[in-house]
Amino acid sequence: MRIAEREVVEGVAAGVPFVAVPPGEEVASAAVVAGWHLMDAPASERAMAAALPMAELTAWRVYFGLPLSGTRLPEGGYDEVFRRASEDAVLNIYAPVTAQAADEFPAAVAELRERLGADGPLGVFGGSAGAAVALEVLARGDAPIAAGAVVSPVVQLAPLIAANERRFAVTYSWSERSRAAAARLDFVARAAELTAPLLLVVGSDDDIAIREPAAALAARLGDRAELVTVESMAHELPPGTPDAVRVDAAFSEWFARRLRG
Repeated sequence: MRIAEREVVEGVAAGVPFVAVPPGEEVASAAVVAGWHLMDAPASERAMAAALPMAELTAWRVYFGLPLSGTRLPEGGYDEVFRRASEDAVLNIYAPVTAQAADEFPAAVAELRERLGADGPLGVFGGSAGAAVALEVLARGDAPIAAGAVVSPVVQLAPLIAANERRFAVTYSWSERSRAAAARLDFVARAAELTAPLLLVVGSDDDIAIREPAAALAARLGDRAELVTVESMAHELPPGTPDAVRVDAAFSEWFARRLRG
């Protein structure tokens, strides 16, 4: 069905919770930008919509909920998520969340395109763990995507695990399975699979585990990528902060250029 009025739409598409915000004006063939939130702030589809509204963009902005987050927290809530992470962060959290979200994407976005009456160009975005989902979706190529944009991105999983070891004073026990999973989530090594134009936004105060892989990916992609560093920004992106405003402006300008036609 088509949405008759310009209203925010919330619900579930192909099993995936979402918030969809319409373009500010009627267009004949509306573009869609769809993305995933962080596991840190903003840690839900509603919070991501508040942090990165991209209000000036003439497109539907769709914010999907990540598995193991928001309305899909397991029984036991965040305590259960932390318990699983303490047992094996790679195999219990990062790898399955990324894989499930990417698996869900084609059916969810196809259903939403029909429901919203939006058949224009498609872009994807994400932050942190949600950025890994966006990169995986771009690499798979299950849907034609005109452009991507990521912020505080998990570009390589192994350095992030090392950063968490430093942060929480723990030691992660790598296995053959977890090394294979981390190799799958190494988008510097998989750069050839990322054919759509890509914007990478990092904070100058974020961990080196985020900044260096993002720079390496941008270098590997060459003309297909732009790297933007936001001074004094750390990893999180709380709604309403100056950092969120700057990232929102960067995403909006990028997609406005890349989703024409």
